[in-house]
Amino acid sequence: YGHSNQLRQARAMGDYLIVGVHTDEEIAKHKGPPVFTQEERYKMVQAIKWVDEIAPGAPYVTTLETLDKYNCDFCVHGDDITLTIDGKDTYEEVKTAGRYRECKRTQGVSTTDLVGRMLLMTKAHHSNIDEDLDYRKHTDNFGKGPKGHSPWTGVSQFLQTSQKIIQFASGKEPQPGDTIIYVAGAFDLFHIGHVDFLEKVHQLSERPYIIAGLHFDQEVNRYKGKNYPIMNIHERTLSVLACRYVSEVVIGAPYAVTADLLDHFRVTLVCHGMTEVVSDKDGSDPYEEPKRRGIFQLVDSGSNLTTDLIVQRIIKNRLEFEARNQKKEAKELAVLEAMKKLEERH
Repeated sequence: YGHSNQLRQARAMGDYLIVGVHTDEEIAKHKGPPVFTQEERYKMVQAIKWVDEIAPGAPYVTTLETLDKYNCDFCVHGDDITLTIDGKDTYEEVKTAGRYRECKRTQGVSTTDLVGRMLLMTKAHHSNIDEDLDYRKHTDNFGKGPKGHSPWTGVSQFLQTSQKIIQFASGKEPQPGDTIIYVAGAFDLFHIGHVDFLEKVHQLSERPYIIAGLHFDQEVNRYKGKNYPIMNIHERTLSVLACRYVSEVVIGAPYAVTADLLDHFRVTLVCHGMTEVVSDKDGSDPYEEPKRRGIFQLVDSGSNLTTDLIVQRIIKNRLEFEARNQKKEAKELAVLEAMKKLEERH
């Protein structure tokens, strides 16, 4: 949702947003192993509602040539630094030409921190006990290099506000003639499996209005176990709202899809993917009511990617990721040092 927020801000600066997405090869060279393949990433970026077009295989360093090729007036980046493998600012050329704009980096999330949460595999961030030392140690150390920590890669708390939700929400009410479709789940680490599922659901009707019910963290932890969800309910809300197929989100939906809920939203259809449906606390089927009404449908997304598999990919790459994060941190700190020295001179 940090990336989505950047794209939202960029789109607001102009009329048409083209997003350049790098190849796996480019990312591996400059940053370390990507979590998703380029094909997955192309599709995920395309599914964000502020994106008009993607430029696959965009070069890591944005040049004037690239901007001209796609007929762009300017490019936008967050106010964090991106550096090439040899430590140069990747936006130098476009900045000099006056074709660079900056947007605010989203507070409270970084890919680096999410990776840290996955590697931990502790339940600390779901218990009310602050005493889980592993997690405390992680949040204390993560993103701290030998000399303090980088404000871009470090861990900070995500604070939800109504303003953020409004910026992400479509604000569209269902219209007469819309098919109101309800889907529910954790939607944790919003990924290509979710996108494929929602796209398939979206194709079920001429005029779909998709409502996504998100379960509270404790509920997700009950049926998923381990340290799931990796992202809390506030983070998951924004991630799902950023998807172009979703019209509305229920924040903290009941696990059982009740008659009340179906009547309240005037739901025509309830869909679920091919993943296992865990019984409710009392052992009942959470989809009993929509099945009784004959409005329940299983939808095969055709994707086998799950949040579990992403976590496995990360753990498999764990050593490479940890090395990558330390190097990234060190590079950012070096730039900060240089910037401080410059300021002292002036």
